Amino acid sequence: MMWQGMNQRLANRACLVAGTLLVALPVLVGGCSPAEGNADEAADLDSASAAGVRVVNVEITPVTVGAFADYIRVTGEVEALHDVTIAAEESGPIARFLVEKGQRVTQGQVIAKLEDKLLQAQVAEARASADLAREQYDRQRQLWEEAKIGTEIAFLQARYQSEQAAARLAQLEERLARTAIVAPVAGVFDTKYLQAGEMATIGAPVVRVVSTSRVKVAAGIPERYARSVRVGSPARIWFDVFPGREFEGRIGFVGSSVDPGNRTFPIEIVMANPDRVVKPHMVANVQVQHQQLDSVIVVPQEVVQRAADGYKVFVAIERDGHTYAEARRVILGASAANRTVIEEGLRVGELLITLGHKQVDDGSRIRVVNDSPRFDERGR
Repeated sequence: MMWQGMNQRLANRACLVAGTLLVALPVLVGGCSPAEGNADEAADLDSASAAGVRVVNVEITPVTVGAFADYIRVTGEVEALHDVTIAAEESGPIARFLVEKGQRVTQGQVIAKLEDKLLQAQVAEARASADLAREQYDRQRQLWEEAKIGTEIAFLQARYQSEQAAARLAQLEERLARTAIVAPVAGVFDTKYLQAGEMATIGAPVVRVVSTSRVKVAAGIPERYARSVRVGSPARIWFDVFPGREFEGRIGFVGSSVDPGNRTFPIEIVMANPDRVVKPHMVANVQVQHQQLDSVIVVPQEVVQRAADGYKVFVAIERDGHTYAEARRVILGASAANRTVIEEGLRVGELLITLGHKQVDDGSRIRVVNDSPRFDERGR
C-alpha cells in the first residue's frame, strides 16, 4: 500500500506538470484519476468528462499570517575598527624595536625606542637644579616666616625659581617619555616605516597598528531609505571569498548628509571578527533590515500575476458541488527573498493556488492534487 500511495502521488504530480486534464478523453490507466477511495471525486470527474469540461490540476495552500522582514541589499568595503599610524614626537635615531612586525600588541605597550642619552643627561641636570631651587626656597621661607630675616622679595624670588626649575624638569621628563613609541590601541604591529638606526623626525610616521578583532563595513544606502535606517539596526554580511558563511552586525554610524554624486548616505556596520579572517578592504555583501512586519499575509512572489488593473492571484472555491479557480485582485506590499506581502485582496483561511495557477482563468474547473486541507475539513 505504501508503494501504491507513492505511485499515486507521482502520477498526480505528472498530471499537474502536464498542465491540464481534458476530461473528455478517457482517463488513462487510472494515472490521473482521483486517489483510491475517493469515489465522489471520481464521479465528479466522470461527469465533467461527459460534459467536455476542461479541468486543471492544481496545488493549494491555506492563507495564513506571519512575520515578514524586508532588507536593503548593498555592497560595502571592510575597514579596520582601529587603524592607527603612530608618528614620532621627538627627533632622533631609532635605537631599537621591542616588538616584531606582525605581532600583537596591547594598549600602552612600547613598540620602539628612540636614542635618548642626551635627553637623559638634560633630565639629570634639570633634576639637580630643581632640587637646589627647592632647598633654597625652603630655607628662605623658614628664615622669613619664623625669624623675619631677609626681605619679602627675596622670599618670593626663591619661590618662583623653585617652581621654574620644577616645571623645566617636568618638561624634559615628558620629552624623555616621548622617545618611546607606544601603541595607543590593542592590535597588530602591521607596518614599520623606519628601520633601527634611521632618523625619526617629529611628525614622521614610525609604525602602524591595526585592530581587526572587530571591523566595520562602510557602505552607502539610497536616500529613499533615510527614514528607516538608524543606529542599532541589525545587518547581515557575507563575502564571496567565504561561501556559505554569514556574519552579523549592527549599524554603528549613519551619515547626516547625502552624497550628491550617487544619492546615497554613508553607514558603518560594526561586526565581530574573532578569528580575524575578514581583512580590511575586502568587498562585503550587506543586507540591512528595512522593516519588520508582524501578522501580515505573505505569499510566494511567483503566484502573483500582473493584470490589466494591477495584480491578481487565484484561490480555490467550491460552488454547486464543484471546485473552481477564482481570480482575486490584490494590493501588494513589500517584497523580499521571493516573498510578497498582500495588503488587500486575501483573507486568512482562503485556499491559495500555488501550483498550476498559470494554467487557470477566473472560473476554471480545478482539481486539487496535494494534501492541503479541503473545504470539508475547514467546515465549508
